[in-house]
Amino acid sequence: MKDAINIYVEQDGGERIELEAPLDMNLSVMEVLKANEFPVQAVCGGMAICATCHVEVLQSGELPDMSDDEAYMLETLPHATDTSRLSCQLRVTPELDGLVVRIMPEA
Repeated sequence: MKDAINIYVEQDGGERIELEAPLDMNLSVMEVLKANEFPVQAVCGGMAICATCHVEVLQSGELPDMSDDEAYMLETLPHATDTSRLSCQLRVTPELDGLVVRIMPEA
């Protein structure tokens, strides 16, 4: 069994930065982004009420269902896409291995 998965952050020029996310700490993708010094404010601390951790999912396996709170918050964002998610709502699990995200302007 793996101890960590890989998450990729796509930059504006298409370059992808690989991040290692441990599976044994119950982290969110937002926490992994912050730990790697990406500019994610996460003002609300992961409660899905500020959208400052907004990401666009470019590639993934099956993601967990979106909560009503997350869906409502994403509906209010001008840059939301069909694959937008709040990174604070995505827990690091083996199913997220290979996830590719782009950090959105609200983050």
